[in-house]
Formats: sequence, structure tokens, C-alpha cells
Amino acid sequence: MRRVVVHPDARVLAEAVAVRLLTRILDVQAVRDTVHVVLTGGTVGIAALEDAAESVLREAIDWAGVHLWWGDERFLTTGHPDRNETQARAALIDELPIPPENIHPVPAKGGRVAAPDDAAAAYAQVLSAHASGGAVVPRFDVLLLGMGPDGHVASLFPGHAALDVVGRTVVGVLDSPKPPPERVSLTFPAIRAAREVWIVAAGSEKSIAVHAALAGLSVSSAPAGHATGTEETLWLIDAAAAASA
Repeated sequence: MRRVVVHPDARVLAEAVAVRLLTRILDVQAVRDTVHVVLTGGTVGIAALEDAAESVLREAIDWAGVHLWWGDERFLTTGHPDRNETQARAALIDELPIPPENIHPVPAKGGRVAAPDDAAAAYAQVLSAHASGGAVVPRFDVLLLGMGPDGHVASLFPGHAALDVVGRTVVGVLDSPKPPPERVSLTFPAIRAAREVWIVAAGSEKSIAVHAALAGLSVSSAPAGHATGTEETLWLIDAAAAASA
């Protein structure tokens, strides 16, 4: 099932995503002990985490049962300010009583991790170790994705070979059109294993890409339209991003 929810502006959108995410975690914990959440970066994604840090709802969550993952990452050294992990820790994670072993960042550049493919292979192993029932990734309860003006999600860009990867859950990206060029990303098979996929987009510069994705254009032209959950696909956008939809 796909739903589109339009909020007045980016500020309200971030606040709504924060409340929705915390509520979703609480709802899952009512029926399952373990919750798997995939985080995203970007302006709205990080703003939502900042809002979540300020919400009283976070106090009701048993963070010992929550596992945090990332949909993609810039291939940079640990602690680099441009890493999604670094920004997420500053926005929310460092304020949470969550066990360190429940935080699963994409391996950073350095040491034996000399290339994006090394990080991808290592992350795939961690994902598999936390999967069950013969799966190769956990059944993510929420997988958050930002979307770029070109329609990319995670680090899966229009026209790039990573769009067509099968048989792998994580891929190294060497030629991202958005800097830095080296990245690590979940593949579409991993994304589509999630129970719920939430795509978050704000701003008029995203409106054409939103329209293309919702219109069902090809994966090569509109990757975001092919990021779907097994139970629900939720588009959370602001009025500006919805202008062409």
C-alpha cells in the first residue's frame, strides 16, 4: 500500500516525521521485543532526529530493544562531519540510553576498509548476522529515505549501475554525481525487504522528482518510485515538494 501525506512546510514535516517514527517504534514494541530502524541523512532527516530528541515520547521507548541502521553512507573516516552517522549521533543517538552494540553504522574509511566495496561487504555481513528465518537482512520495521532533486534515494542514482544490483544487499558506489563520489548504499533488494519504507522530501526543487516517482517512471529515471515496503510505502512530503504531483 502506498500513501502520500503532505505537510505545510519542511519544519512541520520534520516534526511530524519525528512523532510518527517514535510512535511507530512504540507500536512495534507492543508486539515484538526487537525493532529495526534504518535512518537517513539530509536536512529533513537530521531535523527529524533533532525533534525526536526533544520529544517526551522517546522516554517511553525501551531503547535496549531498538537497533539502528543506515540506508547509505559517505565513505569517509570515522567522525567526519559529513557522515550520516556523525550527524545522527549529534542529533539524537548520543542522547539515548541505547546499547552501543545496537548501533550499526556503515564501516568507515580506514585500516582494512580501504574501499567502498570493503565497507559494503562488511556491512552485508552485519546485516545478515541480525537477520532471521533465512533472510539476508533484518525485517526493518521502518526504513527512512531522503530523496534528492534527481530522484535518487540512499546512494542509488538515476542511470547508475547500482540500480540494477541483485544478489547483494549492500553496494559500493565509486562515481556518485553528488559529492563525495565514494559511498556505500543498501541495494533495492535490501530496501524492499523492509516492512515500511518512508520517503521524506521537502522543497520545490524536489517536486518534479516526486511527480516522476509517483507516476511510476522507470527505475533508471526515477529511483525513488521503486523503493517500496512489503506492508506500506509512505511518502512524507511538504506542500512545495507536492506542487507537481
